[in-house]
Amino acid sequence: MNSSSKFIKHGLAALLLCLPLMGAQAASVNCTAGSTCVTSGNVDSVLTKEQARQEKEQWDQTRQLRTKVNSRTEKEFDKIDAAFDAKDACEKSLNLNAYWEPSTQRCLDVNTGRPLARP
Repeated sequence: MNSSSKFIKHGLAALLLCLPLMGAQAASVNCTAGSTCVTSGNVDSVLTKEQARQEKEQWDQTRQLRTKVNSRTEKEFDKIDAAFDAKDACEKSLNLNAYWEPSTQRCLDVNTGRPLARP
């Protein structure tokens, strides 16, 4: 073999060995903590980065909406749960003048109509 074919053969082998390492370093440089990394094959264009940014933004917005809906639902549940507990306490009360007013969801005194602090 002549020297040029040896050079090409060894250079090609070295290049093939280094390519995966270069790709791994490129992937680690682009993906940092707290960022969204989206890869689609070997294409790393501005368009795919913009699409990934938009998808992350949309995901964050839907997560915020889900959090708001969940907290509102939890507050409503807590109010209903507290009303059930208050009704049970009023109905089990030893105070004979206590009665449960369903429209206001309060325990009232029969004689005065005022709310009872502790039925």
